[in-house]
Amino acid sequence: MTQHRKGLVLDFGGVLTTPLVPAALAFEKRAGLAEGTLLTGLYLDPEGIRITEALERGTLTQTQWNEAAARLLGIAPDNLMGRIFADLRPEPAVLAAAAAARRAGRKVGILSNSVGLSPWDLYDGYEIAERYDAVVLSEQHGLRKPDPEIFRVVLDQLGLRAEECVFVDDTEQYLAPAAALGFATVHAVEPGATVAALETLLDLPLTHEDPDRVTS
Repeated sequence: MTQHRKGLVLDFGGVLTTPLVPAALAFEKRAGLAEGTLLTGLYLDPEGIRITEALERGTLTQTQWNEAAARLLGIAPDNLMGRIFADLRPEPAVLAAAAAARRAGRKVGILSNSVGLSPWDLYDGYEIAERYDAVVLSEQHGLRKPDPEIFRVVLDQLGLRAEECVFVDDTEQYLAPAAALGFATVHAVEPGATVAALETLLDLPLTHEDPDRVTS
């Protein structure tokens, strides 16, 4: 097995952005919903699961999802996805690590279960087409994680084997199918720990040293 990998595949939301759950909880508070309403209504309810998976596979538009989810939650549909995740921000440490890995010659790709691109675009401002060697958004392929085939799509775009790559996701259930294909996997829970794990697996320094730091 390759000890130090040539490629890095990153989930987007919750890895290259700040965590999803705090943003969703903040939305619930703004909307006057009981805590946990989104989790229960969209990710535990069978209809919520169905519409979200359809959105990720591209068989439902974001506007259609907004309308269906709003009915389940009993709230207004206007730009609902954007309202839910309005508090998401870039995650500087992981973004910087990805850029450093690419500068060092590693291929870096994004593999994201997408949420539609209109009216709200999760990826806006991140320049993903310019900054990454492969970008696989689930809706554009009719596949979604954890389908093994979507991992093969990003590998094909990178021109690498799974054994040569690291896969990072904040959703733990998506790591097992990646590992079964041969990826080294990192569960993104805290940015510093994620970057440290990547430094080991890629055999690269991925953080900038403080120029004023005194070393002995």
